[in-house]
Order: sequence, then C-alpha cells, then structure tokens
Amino acid sequence: MAEAPTTAVKAARVKKPGRLYVKGVFTGFKRGLRNQHENTALLRIEGVTNKTETDFYLGKRCCYVYKAKNKTACPGHEKPSHLRVIWGKITRPHGNSGAVRAKFHKNLPPKAMGRRIRVMLYPSRI
Repeated sequence: MAEAPTTAVKAARVKKPGRLYVKGVFTGFKRGLRNQHENTALLRIEGVTNKTETDFYLGKRCCYVYKAKNKTACPGHEKPSHLRVIWGKITRPHGNSGAVRAKFHKNLPPKAMGRRIRVMLYPSRI
C-alpha cells in the first residue's frame, strides 16, 4: 500500500526539457537624437555585459512570440493556434555595454518594447 504514493510522486517529478534559447529583451529601435529607425531593433541579451561577449550571438536567429486574437493554422501543425512569431537575425553589436542590433522580417510593433525576445542558439559559427 505504501508503494502507490511513491510511484505517484516519481511521476510528478518528470523533468521538463531545457530551453534551447537565451532570454533577451527588446529595448527599443535604433535611433538618433531626433529620428527613429524602426527597421532595426535593439536587444539586451541576458548575461551579456560588454561588446566582446556579443560576438558569439552575431548571426543567430531571434524571434518575438506573441498571442493574437484570431486562431490561424501554421504549416506543420494540425490545430490552429493564437500564437504568432516574428523571426529576425542579430546583425551587429550596439554600443559597449552588450546590446545588439537585430533585423526582423517584419518590424516589431512598439507594443513589444520591454517584452521577451528568444535568441536561438543557431546557426552555429563554431
């Protein structure tokens, strides 16, 4: 009788697979004093604090995942979903404090400022 609860506890402790991306934040668009360029996004990557550490992330894919009102079917999935994705690529460092510039296929909406960006660990340059 005592064995039944232990098997239930073991089943509850199934470890989730690890994430295959690094967390980042969309901090704003590239800009000067008066002009803003919406075609280039500035990202802050978690754990990157200087320009030399950004070198690993150059060329990596990044994505902004968000939820929309209507469900749409995506290729490769049976069920329609509320989730949408805007894909982009990290192009170069920005400044000396570890920020990077990224170009997305469609410009990110201003609503995304301060929100999570996933920086994928591919393609590899090693």
